[in-house]
Amino acid sequence: MNYTLRRHRVTLLLLAVTLVVFVAMQILYGPQATRPQVIYQFGGMFGLAVRAMPSQLWRLVTPIFVHIGWEHLLVNGLTLYFVGQLAERIWGSANFFLLYLLAGMMGNAFTLALSPAAVAAGASTSLFGVFAAIMILGLQTKNPLLRSLGRSYLSLIVVNLVLNLFMPNVGITGHLGGAIGGALAALFLPNQIGEQPLTKSRSWLAALGFLVLFFGLVAYSFA
Repeated sequence: MNYTLRRHRVTLLLLAVTLVVFVAMQILYGPQATRPQVIYQFGGMFGLAVRAMPSQLWRLVTPIFVHIGWEHLLVNGLTLYFVGQLAERIWGSANFFLLYLLAGMMGNAFTLALSPAAVAAGASTSLFGVFAAIMILGLQTKNPLLRSLGRSYLSLIVVNLVLNLFMPNVGITGHLGGAIGGALAALFLPNQIGEQPLTKSRSWLAALGFLVLFFGLVAYSFA
């Protein structure tokens, strides 16, 4: 048990924070916890408010830990539990933590820039990024298991993004942004399997590309 805690401590920490936020919402608001006002109050993204108050840019991070109802929490929580453990073994605890946050922040930057009228929340921005990161690594590695996972996750991402087009309550911009952020992060975050997708110099370019896209989206939101 102690070994599992040490090896997957970031996955369990992210789950714990997500659960604490959700329980607090239920205790304070009960059946009203899914209302947009409550989601926003607990840290959800609402681009129009952030544009009016740039000091609210911390909302590029907090929506990752806020969920809209039990079904939303269960789907994302179970996904994080299983996929997070795999990703944490691949990238290590520190780099997995960075991957999760960077993907989520990119997804929320996409929402801020392209869907500012939506009240958005959920770990799916980060989770799409984790899927995309494993996909990128899987398509580059010689490891047969990771190659198989890479192809499977590519199909999963494409199918889910297509389905998002027909689900009005699901933020496709956040999912797409999270996937792009995770894919870019996989190109510059060191992994523990000894196979980097790019050379060191090109990894720096990928990191620069991430920063340019992220800050470009933020700047566009306030233009």
